[in-house]
Amino acid sequence: MDRVQSIAALSILLGLIVLGLKFLAWWLTGSVALYSDALESVVNVVTAAVALLAVRGSAKPADAGHPWGHGKVEYFSAVAVGVLIVVAALLILGEAWAAFRAPRPFEADPLGLLANALAAVLNGIWCTILIRQGRRLRSPALIADGRHLLTDILSSAGVLAGVLLAAATGWTLLDPALAALVALVILWSGWQLIRDSVGGLMDVAVPDPLLARIREVIAANAEGAIEAHDLRTRHAGPMTFVEFHLVVPGGMSVSEAHDICDRLERKIRETVEPAHIAIHVEPEDKAKHAGIVVL
Repeated sequence: MDRVQSIAALSILLGLIVLGLKFLAWWLTGSVALYSDALESVVNVVTAAVALLAVRGSAKPADAGHPWGHGKVEYFSAVAVGVLIVVAALLILGEAWAAFRAPRPFEADPLGLLANALAAVLNGIWCTILIRQGRRLRSPALIADGRHLLTDILSSAGVLAGVLLAAATGWTLLDPALAALVALVILWSGWQLIRDSVGGLMDVAVPDPLLARIREVIAANAEGAIEAHDLRTRHAGPMTFVEFHLVVPGGMSVSEAHDICDRLERKIRETVEPAHIAIHVEPEDKAKHAGIVVL
């Protein structure tokens, strides 16, 4: 978790650097499209700050009031980031509409365009790091931050190309049109982030490929049992919760059943880590003959 916090802290620093470059680009050119791109970077910095607070909160150990830990803090932060993204999109739409009604002249200053391009490159490098590390460390907050940066990169590339085209053709209305397009892309990104984060808060099951792998591990390592049924899974931040009922022969001792459970927990954690595993042992008359058959 210390590594997650370090990455989140670096996101704030990089966000401030990119923010400075983009506002420099807007100041040198006067382009409303570049202004919209800079405004999105303000959200990037806030997003990174929220992500840092979230990963620090989720790192707190379980306590009497929160026996399952604080993993869902990251989902709340991701929802908050999604809302901020939507707000930024609406602000950009407002700026674009004002520029449509009263077109503003701008200058394709080479230094300004170079500053914007450098900001996009920095975001591209950091976006890749955030998404890869977020998936490896299973941090929804880092993944959310990385996804937002990805939309920023795409919009920056489009804005940069559009500003060059507007300068070359003299189509001044192309500048606010690009700003509006950026806003729509950002709006979609915010909606996707809110939707995915709410899914985490609603205890959605793990993805089907991982669920199938967990079922395979149970089937292959429950030797001595009869079957497993009522398998349930969910995510809470980096933690995966796995619960199921294990049916064993009626004459099996508690110690033997416990050994099977220990083996299953160890093998499941080799597939999913960190994980909280709860196994409810039942006698053979509780078999449903519709769960996981022990190999």
